[in-house]
Amino acid sequence: MRYEGDIYRPPPEADAYILQCTIGCSYNKCTYCSMYKDVRYRVRPIEDLKEDIRMAKAAFGNKVEKVFLSDGDAISLPTEMLLEILSELYTSFPKLTHVSTYAGPQSTLDKTLNEFKQLKKAGLSMTYLGVESGSDEVLKAVRKGVNSEEMLAAGQNIVDAGIKLVAMVMIGLGGSSELSKRHAQETAQLINQMNPYLLGLLTTVPMEGTALFR
Repeated sequence: MRYEGDIYRPPPEADAYILQCTIGCSYNKCTYCSMYKDVRYRVRPIEDLKEDIRMAKAAFGNKVEKVFLSDGDAISLPTEMLLEILSELYTSFPKLTHVSTYAGPQSTLDKTLNEFKQLKKAGLSMTYLGVESGSDEVLKAVRKGVNSEEMLAAGQNIVDAGIKLVAMVMIGLGGSSELSKRHAQETAQLINQMNPYLLGLLTTVPMEGTALFR
């Protein structure tokens, strides 16, 4: 398989074939994230992706049942391109039952509910949304790019389309001040409204090279 840079995927996708649709993250401004700082975001040509799928089919045959679309925000791809990728995957792998991807809130908000329904019908089964916090103050401090109302709208669009949503939040992102309590309370309120399929709790660890670490 052909990959550029470091590849990241959620723990539940450990047994998935990873198809690198983009290089890096379309947003890449969050203060806590060190994942894609060394690469320039760009979309890989559809013909390269189809060639990768053919390579995977030759290597794994009918063993592929799960696919994860990387890098950090493959939902940022144009909907028509995503539909073409999904069609190619399901045609190539007859036992395929699960296709998932990371979803950034800005890219998610750029798509309509109807577009997500199309993606669901084409076989996109799960997305991982980095919610991080339900506090507007925290979201602004970590430069997430959206407020809590916009984050809720992003998550609800995915849920309303019938796509399984994994919402990821960061324990400790509010620091050790009074903001920490509001972070916990407002995040819980947001998640209850969003009603994701799964909730992922991540521990905040300042990573070297990030604004949060500095």
